[in-house]
Amino acid sequence: MSEQEKCVDCAPEQQQLAQRSADVKAQDPLDASTFVPPAPLPSPSIAVEFCDRCRWLHRATWVSTELFLTFPAPVLKSITILPLNSEETRGRFRVWLFLDGQPPILVWDRKIEGGFPELKVLKQRIRDRVQPGKSLGHSDHKPSA
Repeated sequence: MSEQEKCVDCAPEQQQLAQRSADVKAQDPLDASTFVPPAPLPSPSIAVEFCDRCRWLHRATWVSTELFLTFPAPVLKSITILPLNSEETRGRFRVWLFLDGQPPILVWDRKIEGGFPELKVLKQRIRDRVQPGKSLGHSDHKPSA
């Protein structure tokens, strides 16, 4: 294909896909600073990335349901579950928090944390960012003595 025949409109998309592909390959599975978060979402919102090959859909939906029950709209505007099905994303279970004007915050990564989130801990981490004064009742922090 000659230079004149190339689609000018598609070039930026192809460059973005190539860059994202390069980013995925450069990720270190135990270094959160190398992770690439999903596309921007309305703020505040949550994205749950999970390995579909590991059959973690039920866990991802359960976590999202529990978070919506704890932080109903308008506190959280959306919770997105993102099934991933590639060799690079095997075993992944990540929870991201999106807030206006801030880069995405990695709230949980199964590989770094050594397992799945205990909902109490996950809710506390999210609450501390979106509603610091909110009581989580029986699953709240114990006061420091």
